[in-house]
Amino acid sequence: MLNRIIKFSLDNRLAVIIISALLLIYGAIVLLRTEVDIFPDLNAPTVVVMTEAPGMAPEEIERVVTYPVETSVNGATGVRRVRSASATGLSSVWVEFDWGTDVYRARQIVAEKLSEIEGALPPGVGKPTLGPQSSILGEIMIIGLTADSITSAEELRTIADSRIRPRLLSLSGVSSVSVIGGDAREYQILLDPASMQQYGVTLTAVRDAVSQMNSNASGGVIYQHGNEYIIKGDIATSDLEKLSNSVILTNDAGLPVRLRDVAELKVGAAEPRLGTASVNAVPAVLLTVTKQPAVGTINLTEEIEDCLTQLKKTMPADVVVNTDIFRQSEFISTSISNLQEALFIGAIFVIVVLFFFLMNLRTTLISLVALPLSIIVTVLVLHWLGMTINTMSLGGIAIAIGSLVDDAIVDVENVYKRLRENLRNGRPVISVIYDASKEVRLPIFNSSLIIMASFLPLFFLDGMEGRMLKPLGISFIVSLIASTVVALTVTPVLCSFLLGSKKAMQTLDREPKFSRWLRQAYEKALGWSFGHAKSIFVTTGLLLLLALGTFFTLGRSFLPPFNEGSLTINVSTLPGISLEESDRLGREAEKIILSMPEISLTARKTGRAELDEHSLGVNVSEIEAPYKLDQGRSRSELLADLRHELSHLPGVNVEIGQPISHRIDAMLSGTESQIAIKIFGDDLHRLFNIGNRIKGHIASIPGVVDVNIEQQVERPQLDIKPRREMLAYYGVSMPEFADFINVALAGEKVSQVYENGFPYDLTLRMAPSGRSSIEDISNLAIDTSKGKVPLSEVADIVSATGPNTINRENVSRRIVVSANVSDRDLKGVVDDIRAEIDDEIQLPEGYFITYGGQFENEAKAAATLGLVSAIALVIIFLLLYSQFHSVSRSCIILLNMPLAIIGGVFLLRFTTGELNIPAIIGFISLLGITTRNGMLLMSRYDQLQSEGMGLMERIRRGSSDRLNPILMTALSSALALIPLAVNGDKPGNEIQSPLAIVILGGLLTSTILNIFVVPLVYYYSLRKKEKAIK
Repeated sequence: MLNRIIKFSLDNRLAVIIISALLLIYGAIVLLRTEVDIFPDLNAPTVVVMTEAPGMAPEEIERVVTYPVETSVNGATGVRRVRSASATGLSSVWVEFDWGTDVYRARQIVAEKLSEIEGALPPGVGKPTLGPQSSILGEIMIIGLTADSITSAEELRTIADSRIRPRLLSLSGVSSVSVIGGDAREYQILLDPASMQQYGVTLTAVRDAVSQMNSNASGGVIYQHGNEYIIKGDIATSDLEKLSNSVILTNDAGLPVRLRDVAELKVGAAEPRLGTASVNAVPAVLLTVTKQPAVGTINLTEEIEDCLTQLKKTMPADVVVNTDIFRQSEFISTSISNLQEALFIGAIFVIVVLFFFLMNLRTTLISLVALPLSIIVTVLVLHWLGMTINTMSLGGIAIAIGSLVDDAIVDVENVYKRLRENLRNGRPVISVIYDASKEVRLPIFNSSLIIMASFLPLFFLDGMEGRMLKPLGISFIVSLIASTVVALTVTPVLCSFLLGSKKAMQTLDREPKFSRWLRQAYEKALGWSFGHAKSIFVTTGLLLLLALGTFFTLGRSFLPPFNEGSLTINVSTLPGISLEESDRLGREAEKIILSMPEISLTARKTGRAELDEHSLGVNVSEIEAPYKLDQGRSRSELLADLRHELSHLPGVNVEIGQPISHRIDAMLSGTESQIAIKIFGDDLHRLFNIGNRIKGHIASIPGVVDVNIEQQVERPQLDIKPRREMLAYYGVSMPEFADFINVALAGEKVSQVYENGFPYDLTLRMAPSGRSSIEDISNLAIDTSKGKVPLSEVADIVSATGPNTINRENVSRRIVVSANVSDRDLKGVVDDIRAEIDDEIQLPEGYFITYGGQFENEAKAAATLGLVSAIALVIIFLLLYSQFHSVSRSCIILLNMPLAIIGGVFLLRFTTGELNIPAIIGFISLLGITTRNGMLLMSRYDQLQSEGMGLMERIRRGSSDRLNPILMTALSSALALIPLAVNGDKPGNEIQSPLAIVILGGLLTSTILNIFVVPLVYYYSLRKKEKAIK
């Protein structure tokens, strides 16, 4: 079949050239239109259920909201984990489904389950809401609004809520826009208890009078004079004077009691304030834009920029819009640019290698055609599969860049050699090219199959690592298949055009000087090696043993650290702190961060936005700080200095991460850190004590930084406990008592006021002067059948404490001790932590500890890769056996694998010193890549044997013949990886770099040792057999 393909191509040369040109043009058009992103979709199918319950305490929320929601979704199909957080006024439940579940099906399942409990939730609790569908990489931009004293905080927030947010949500691809900071505008009816008592007005009367007081009425239609008139009761108004004139009741004297008599109507900041924000320690409003899955980040960012440019024209002159706080598109552009640079430099290395060996511009050009054709075909296949261009798919092409020309090199080199030999014979050029291509077709085809087999383990990875690395494997394999097809079709055709002319023939009569010198030097060295075979075998064996010993001393981690060019810094203090005090501490932290010369911009969120799944308490500040390493310090030095300076802030815990890494950690373990130690149990106080002991023990372990414990501690609260006998005496039912507390203290939304078409809540509650202290609350008058009586008459009001937040996982309460790792491998740190906790911590009955984080995925992925690699090795052996029909020859070719391990291990040791998932994949890839050299040698030996050549002579002749293609393929593959290997700290190169380092080191040692060890082993394996034949 392969012979027919070559024959067909040579018989239809013009058609092959035209199809290739059209493919290049079409591929270039598709490439320009393909979406570009940072990573493939890494998101675990997750549905977030948020339920607002204003003013409700965490324990109450856990009992009456979170538990019913958790219970309803726990039995759903495909659910693998349910996490929840019950904070003041908000329940958040994360329902995580099995990988591979369609997320829209998951949302439908959760929605159906929630419909069963809607009626069971208590009054005053909002309807459970599904969070917008997004991904961990969904947050693409943070926009900061600041203004001087002309525009107030309330006006700034109104601009964000009423102008910017709706406009951004109208853009196709935007999933959600959350707003935090400033003062949310609200129309307020603030009741005065003394006036209510004076006028004899009850809370129920006021509530009945103002309920829907600002809603228009519909009177239907009338027909008159042939026209239809709509009857509209035009009641709605935004005029406070008109609203305050509304009548509540008529007193005994027949006089009306108006709303203004018992309440103050005003426009103010909504209560309670959930969060605040700042930019460079100056009060601000922050808008976080989240995109929908499978939407191009760069194009969407440009659309948002255009939209903001238009909106700026209508904003007050003092309002400043800042879009440089966090822009994922910048990281994407930098990463893609770095990978393109690596591709370009790698291609130049390939060109230099080819030209140096062939010393012929035409042969070099023929070999290089495989590059653009293979890359374009890969882009087209990715496009047809619905995949984006991202750092992983580009990384696969970058790693394959040297291998893409290997098949073409082998074919061109053989054609080149046969045409040179044919100068004296005078056979037709097409016939010579056909025979030359036919000679190497099996090594070309089988070596490509073997390399593909070595990448198969990638496709058995599941979870996040599978999502991340499969596109790399797909792009590598597709580009390799494309290069093989090119070598069997386009390369012979180009050889016939460019090498078959008389002018080209004149340059073929001499072997290039460099090739001739190299071949002569190698023949001498090979002759020397036969006299020192024992020394070579012993040295190689010792190097292999040393490499294996070194392999087990390498550190272990999941993925290499990213360089995102931005920091995410969490600053938390004790719960119960006021928003104002937490805001002050956050500003102090910002000032310290801004004192770093590498950082010129910060943006801070303290607390949370409305219906925000990242439900931070008011005691937590999250600070984004982009940085530029232009002051001569490394990133680790900057982080060490920052940690040291922030440690001077009194009473705060600090965690430093990066935006995307942070979110990946949160998806893996539910915590925004690399290591999560989860303690499960029933008693929150006991959990916190155990957590604190663990925190104290692990803080001193080398490499452990940012040790933190979830602040599930007691915070101050007021308990209003009814005296049931007194309520019975005064004739007050429990629902009436609960209703009074809800409305008078928490407040109730009774209607809406429209300004320029935008709605604002109209809220009823007691004036701040009547509820600002325990005494004020005690003196509030509650309506009874015997008149108004102080609240303290029918209830005990006591100062108490309660939990700040309650976190649960799989229906059990849990607390998390989290930590990051610095200047040490992840697995080594985790092993030390486990040992320390096992030795020092005794758990009460019913309590248990689990560990979560990246190391879990590393261990699982490493086990999967190890198992599948054994299968891949068997497949590679079977492919070799199918070609050579000899167990011994197949095993001799497989010798390249241990020879490759030597270089891979040593180069990894001298560079990163860590064995992570990409590095493991590098070692597995070497299984296939390094067999190519052995196959080239062995197939040539077989050809010469079939011609009747003796053992020693065919080893010398065959090794000499195959020296050039072996060195060219190995050097082109290896040198093309150098840009990725040496620039591993650049954005976009981080994951591919360990893989490139391993393959680069492995190729160098396997090639050098292969051209000596394989001929020696081949000789000694056949020596006795050859003698017996003689």
